[in-house]
Amino acid sequence: MDSQILISFIIATSVLAISPGPDNIYVLMQSLVHGKKFGIATVCGLMTGCLVHTTLVAFGVSALIKANDSLYFIIKLFGAMYLFYLAFKVFRSDAELSIDSSNIPKKTTTQLFKQGFIMNVLNPKVSIFFLALFPGFLFSDSLSTVVQFYVLGLLFIVVSFIIFASIAILSGLISDYIKKHKNVGVVLKWLQIVVFVGIAIFILMS
Repeated sequence: MDSQILISFIIATSVLAISPGPDNIYVLMQSLVHGKKFGIATVCGLMTGCLVHTTLVAFGVSALIKANDSLYFIIKLFGAMYLFYLAFKVFRSDAELSIDSSNIPKKTTTQLFKQGFIMNVLNPKVSIFFLALFPGFLFSDSLSTVVQFYVLGLLFIVVSFIIFASIAILSGLISDYIKKHKNVGVVLKWLQIVVFVGIAIFILMS
């Protein structure tokens, strides 16, 4: 087992979870408008949805790798190209962070959990992202690929939950900081680009 690969995966996941995206911005808005527990309910729904994507990718990719060893390289190549594409999309995007908490309808914590779960499960980009990310971070020659994918999926969920829950709990402070420091969006944008490109290179060289 290569612990360095797991540490690299945790660091990459942490940076990507912190970087602004539709999920953590949604959590931030719910927490600002309705309160911390509503934001955490949304986080629980989102992270539960990640289990579905982990299962789909774990068994699907493992079956492909068993069917043909050369497919492993093709999958990794696809993953690297997809991450380069995501970096390009971030590069082309607007760096300004908009915090607009108006016109957000009131929902119960159960409704927010369900909405977070459905948002995640019905988003095919999550499975594609896992498919791009996970094969480059296989960390053991003795464990099956299914087990390794589940370990990576659970690490992704735990790290993302901690960061997203922190966003919910610290939503007021984060909102004030973003409003006072207009350049934070630019910093996070370039941090995200560097991480996407770095992971892509790591996958190609692994």
